Amino acid sequence: MIHALAGRDLTVTASQLESWRRTGLLPRHRRRGLGQGRGSVVDVVDPLVVESAAALARHLRQGRDRRLAVLEWFAEAGMPPASPGTTPVPEPPAAAVRKALVWALQRSASQRLVEFARSAAGAGEEGQDALYAAAGRLMGHYRRAANPALVRAALETGEDVPVEAQGPDFRSMVHLVAAIGLGAREVGADALAEAFAASGMFGLTAEEWAQMLGAEERGEVPAVDWGLLQQNADVVAQVQRASDEELVRAREVLVGLRWFYGLYVLHGLLLPDTPAQAALRQRIDDLGMFPVLDHVIAIRPSPRQLAESLTACLDTPLDGLYETLMEQLADNPDIFSIPGDDTSPAGFGEKWIRTMAEQTQAGSASAGAG
Repeated sequence: MIHALAGRDLTVTASQLESWRRTGLLPRHRRRGLGQGRGSVVDVVDPLVVESAAALARHLRQGRDRRLAVLEWFAEAGMPPASPGTTPVPEPPAAAVRKALVWALQRSASQRLVEFARSAAGAGEEGQDALYAAAGRLMGHYRRAANPALVRAALETGEDVPVEAQGPDFRSMVHLVAAIGLGAREVGADALAEAFAASGMFGLTAEEWAQMLGAEERGEVPAVDWGLLQQNADVVAQVQRASDEELVRAREVLVGLRWFYGLYVLHGLLLPDTPAQAALRQRIDDLGMFPVLDHVIAIRPSPRQLAESLTACLDTPLDGLYETLMEQLADNPDIFSIPGDDTSPAGFGEKWIRTMAEQTQAGSASAGAG
């Protein structure tokens, strides 16, 4: 097997292979006993073992925690083969995946905030102030991506991207974190309305959220089960509760949503539009889910980002969004077919490159004239 991996420019030693076997990351080849105390021998090299060792060799390097490599391996196993006929990447051991996810999530900013929020409960105003300060530090760096439709319109007209394209500041989400530890009633309807509006969910304004939450607070509508907020905030517990099949499903949802999100964002970068693309964007907009995707999805996530995004995809809203978009894609799969244009997908790409080049030239000419 060492020679087989060397043929792929992957250097692995016998001691490394044995270490991976001892820790349960690498299965052993089937061996046949020779009888009469003569030991055993491997008749056939198992392709699954070779591919598993190759995956580990790709993602492990000296001094790197194996759990990070397992997360990258798990992500790679969920991707389609690079080309037809390519051997699929095997799944890593499910127990190792769960252990790696829990380890990464315990060190995540979101889990640290949950634990801090819970510790602030009952600590009075000092505890509340400390919680808001900590949440502000951990969340203040994040701002949503600019609205792709407004960015596209600005590029096409040669104008500056409007301020409103940026959307509300995500820092208001700190109120949701506070509600986890202090309780929704303690935080209040107005503050929570700001948080939900900043999340962008359902496209509702802070005023609209305030009206609904205020009605709930006054008992005019059925009570909200705020316990669900507490339950879903604990990402470590979510992963521990999930079955192996649910973790694999969450990965499928995450990979699919990453593709849909990328398509939506590229609309802002002058990707040639088609009815199929417009229909997908409309489905996302109807559900008010672009801001949620923007928060959850990273195009090239680190292993720790992968762990957090995967956990988000265990929840019903993102799973449901994925199903909705897959149904829409099945109804109209011609994502890269421009009406009246019989060119191949290669022609679609050429048109995009040409449009970008023309836009760059127009921008340079405008700058020169100024």
